[in-house]
Amino acid sequence: MPQPHVLLSALADEAAFHLTAVEQFSALAALGLEYYSLRNIDVGKGVKNVMKLTIGEIQKIRHLEDEYGLNVASIAAPIGKVKLLDKADGTKNAYVPFKQYLAKDVAKACELAHAFETKLIRGFSFYPPKDDRPEDHLEQAVDQLGRIAEACHRSDLTFGLEVEPNLVGRSGKLVAEIHRRVNHPALMLVFDAANLLSQGYSTAEVWREWEAMKPGLGWVHIKDYQRAKNVRRGGHVEEDKLANFVPVDRGSAGHERILADLRGMLPALTKKLARRGIPGVFLDLEPHVRGGGQFGGTSGPDGMGIALRGLCGVLDKAKLDYHLRDFDDLLAARGTL
Repeated sequence: MPQPHVLLSALADEAAFHLTAVEQFSALAALGLEYYSLRNIDVGKGVKNVMKLTIGEIQKIRHLEDEYGLNVASIAAPIGKVKLLDKADGTKNAYVPFKQYLAKDVAKACELAHAFETKLIRGFSFYPPKDDRPEDHLEQAVDQLGRIAEACHRSDLTFGLEVEPNLVGRSGKLVAEIHRRVNHPALMLVFDAANLLSQGYSTAEVWREWEAMKPGLGWVHIKDYQRAKNVRRGGHVEEDKLANFVPVDRGSAGHERILADLRGMLPALTKKLARRGIPGVFLDLEPHVRGGGQFGGTSGPDGMGIALRGLCGVLDKAKLDYHLRDFDDLLAARGTL
């Protein structure tokens, strides 16, 4: 019987200092990856977020994907990183009326997913006013995310809701409650341990948040953190000041235990994803080892390599199978097999 396996991916812009498409794809191909998530990229006219790409730029990226043997795992769009309410709260977060947001931004993300032949869009749970309790805004977040999930579903896509500081879904329990209330097959959850640790969670608490998210899990973002101290859990996090991201074999999350637990879930979860046309369970590297913030991070080609090797070591200990390109893949690409 074949071993359960995961699909390795990475947010490609993390692997590049200048964010050019060639730099991103060269780094990932050299590391042996076959999938990437698309966020920020330069195709010759400056760095753009995926949401700003033109038809011509999309065509250039697709051509380069073929050349470098890469496929898109997910559209790493900033969907859901806007305010719920048009209320000044001392942050620079934008507010967009939701009807407009759904018709323009969400529709654009769906178009991009089809253009890049992926079934997955990564997104978020909206910003409540900075000093408000996130629980007080669950109802509105659930309503808006339910409509996003339905829009994705009509396009035969799946929306992955990532746990992250400062949003309504800033904890595993909160995103799990959103998932339960939305109750839509096109909404799944994206676990990210570092996004919990940076809020002051302990290793034991990260495990409990993981367990809360498991029923709705779709895929996992891979980054780790050396536990933040003197942070008010659930309070506002100054994201531009976060500086303790580390590879998964150096952090406080307990990824070996988490990934060993994922191993037992893989057969059922893989089948569940397959019913939605998704090729498998992605572990999407987003290491931030040179720093990260609200809308991205940097690792560099060396940092991405260090992060990938750390992940592979943890996967080996967790007895989770994965694949990196080998010589047989190269021969197949040359058409000699």
